Amino acid sequence: MNKKLLHLFSLKFNPFSPDVPLEALRKSPAIESFFWKFELSVGRDGGFALVSGEPGTGKSVVLRLLAERLSLQPELVTGILSRPQANLADFYRELGDVFSVPLRPHNRWAGAKLLRDRWQAHLEASLLRPVLLVDEAQEMNPAVLNELRLLLSTHFDSRQLLTVVLAGDSRLLDKLRRDELLPLSSRLRARLLLETLPPAELQKTLVHLLSAAGNPAMMTPELITTLAEHSLGNLRVLSGLASELLAHAAQRELHQLDEKLYLEVFSPPSSASSRRASRLPVRS
Repeated sequence: MNKKLLHLFSLKFNPFSPDVPLEALRKSPAIESFFWKFELSVGRDGGFALVSGEPGTGKSVVLRLLAERLSLQPELVTGILSRPQANLADFYRELGDVFSVPLRPHNRWAGAKLLRDRWQAHLEASLLRPVLLVDEAQEMNPAVLNELRLLLSTHFDSRQLLTVVLAGDSRLLDKLRRDELLPLSSRLRARLLLETLPPAELQKTLVHLLSAAGNPAMMTPELITTLAEHSLGNLRVLSGLASELLAHAAQRELHQLDEKLYLEVFSPPSSASSRRASRLPVRS
């Protein structure tokens, strides 16, 4: 959103864009509880954590918030896996790049040893395990998931060298139920299941975003209620509807969004034109 439109609506930022500032994001009690469990157990002892939910329920937002939280610990190394769909060779290449370890993917034994040595040295120096964040983890090859499990375990599986957070939709949950991935599934130490939200929660989220953006009165209370009730419990749908209304309001240079605008934008075309068309004489 350009400065002209921000000025039109008296906003500091677009509250419905995907890159909303982290400080403007609302953390639900479930997310706060997950962060607490993560820092208490997984973040301290290593291992796997899971964030799951259907598309649009906020998995990537949780990872953004967690990455920001981890960045406050300067001695902690946090890596982000950008290509979860990679094969084993590319997986090693990216791990080497993320953790600044020169690897030769054709020699996985040597690569695994170098990575484990680096993680071990970091752990001994800072007492903090490196963290790897993986979004869209449902795309990961089962062989890569198992390789990751074997990489981070040492001392006969009594010690974990790395903390891994996997985020994915229901396909990831289905994948983790496969026989070959049960050893990994049994090692999940913290879980966050993001579900569709009731309208009341969506209203709170919308009010929070508008207030954080600097104009809590940009939408009427009636419109906020209507949007929450028609978003199917999905945060992404809510943002999409609100963003479309904002675009129409900007085009008309409206300063406040209301239910009238909602009906004009999203209601089906009036049947008046079809009635007029039916009165036209039919020519033979």
